[in-house]
Amino acid sequence: MLTVRDRYDDAEVAAFYADGLWRRTSLYGEVVAQAERRPDKQFVLDSTSSLTFSELRDQALRIAVGLHRLGVRRGDRVVVQLPNWTEFPTLATAISRIGAVLVPVLPIYRRAEVDYIVGHAEPVLAFTPVEFRRFGHLVMFEELRDLPASTLRHVVAVRADAGLPAGVLTLADLCAEGSLTDLETEIDGLDADPDDPFLIMYTSGTTSFPKGCLHTLNTIRSSALVMAKSFAYTDQDVQFGPSPIVHASGMVHSFLLPLVNGASSHLMEVWDPAEALRRIDEHRITAAAGATAFLEMMLQAAEPGVHDLTSLRYWACAGSPIPAAVIERAAKVFPRTRWLSVYGRSENLLTTMCRLSDPPERAVTSDGAALAGATVAIVGPDGRELRRGEEGDIAYRGPSHMLGYYRDPEQTSMLFTPSGLSMSGDLGRMDTNGFVRVTGRSKDIVVRGGMNISAQELEDHLAGHPSVSAVAVVAMPDQRLGEKVCVYAVSKGDVTLTLDSINDFLRGREVANQKLPEHLEVVAELPVTATGKVQKHLLRADIREKLDA
Repeated sequence: MLTVRDRYDDAEVAAFYADGLWRRTSLYGEVVAQAERRPDKQFVLDSTSSLTFSELRDQALRIAVGLHRLGVRRGDRVVVQLPNWTEFPTLATAISRIGAVLVPVLPIYRRAEVDYIVGHAEPVLAFTPVEFRRFGHLVMFEELRDLPASTLRHVVAVRADAGLPAGVLTLADLCAEGSLTDLETEIDGLDADPDDPFLIMYTSGTTSFPKGCLHTLNTIRSSALVMAKSFAYTDQDVQFGPSPIVHASGMVHSFLLPLVNGASSHLMEVWDPAEALRRIDEHRITAAAGATAFLEMMLQAAEPGVHDLTSLRYWACAGSPIPAAVIERAAKVFPRTRWLSVYGRSENLLTTMCRLSDPPERAVTSDGAALAGATVAIVGPDGRELRRGEEGDIAYRGPSHMLGYYRDPEQTSMLFTPSGLSMSGDLGRMDTNGFVRVTGRSKDIVVRGGMNISAQELEDHLAGHPSVSAVAVVAMPDQRLGEKVCVYAVSKGDVTLTLDSINDFLRGREVANQKLPEHLEVVAELPVTATGKVQKHLLRADIREKLDA
């Protein structure tokens, strides 16, 4: 397995530690430190359960010993497929406590995705619900365990007590009995070093083939540490987590950020915009992060005077730029909230972000700038940095980059420019002050008769259309021009959207005629990942099939 020296040289490692971007403390050490300072403070809660810092410490230790008694060893992979439940921080801490490697899996993933991840990561154990949202997760993992080539030896059902199939364990079965002192002694010396492999995070599925991003605790935690300064974060904050905690944004915002600051975290298991508004009010949420689409849905669900939303200091929007029209509406519903753009990816988590100290308009005109210890540049196809204002690949170098793609050295090597920057595949421009605007994916361009048309540009315009609630622009094949512009749109209410009305609106925005869409698909909803990203590969496949038919 890759080590930290495969990615970083001695000088970089020393600099990251000296600047406080990396820490010597393990994940379990972070939990123990907070349990000693504030043992009875509620750290994490969901709709039905909660844990104090001391309960998190104690439960993680008991499960860590239970895992070790089952034969889980340093470097072994352990899958955790859970919704946003309080058990996840406990399991992540327990797995790290014995030096094993966490493999978090999105709860929306089904047999095809999970089969691939299990086959690629080769885990020895999996944690899963029996059932969630009418899907039988436990049955799926039992079937995977029983395959001839499977490495899975154990399946542990979470939030299950009785009536389980033979050979399936519960968390209660796994929790070791005895004094905490004796249990600490039993696994003394096994705690993971913060530079050891910590987790393999599989890309969220905007493309058809997920890759496993191998991170250390330090590469993940560094994003939380720099965010804390930029957000003026303290132990008085209450975090709101609608994004999956098993993925990049949720892992940092809902788990590590509140943990390292001694704050509290409220998890939302199933996204519901009206319920989100209620919980912000009830729990006096001060900080939140989630896809821009979540914000737009909350604005549609908001009822004047129903909820007190004045506690919310900021919402960090990720996944797509924040349209100006959305910010204008948000100011009326959330009068004391700052909306901050954040851009990142699974390979290095935080790339750029807007800080509270930045002018508010930066969140509309940019996706932020690089933060402490990191270098961000816009590079051309040859990997060389472009002039400010030119469009190119958004490339990164810094303390939060993964060690590499797990078991895929060829794809890992293809990431880097000659100067060592990691190319994202995302297109953007950088202004003279270092602020970046994401303009789309390198593959998210419509090449119409040799003219490059940015899908993001058209989407930004159409976000302000009074009858459009959600929109995605993709390329559709055309025999004469190569590609044409296709729009997938969700209408507001009973309004009938037409291609003519879409194009009249864009002409009013002075969009060039060559960029105007030539096909419209009105849909009930857009396919999105659990982190809020539109799955454009599904839309491209859909329009191809319709044209072929």
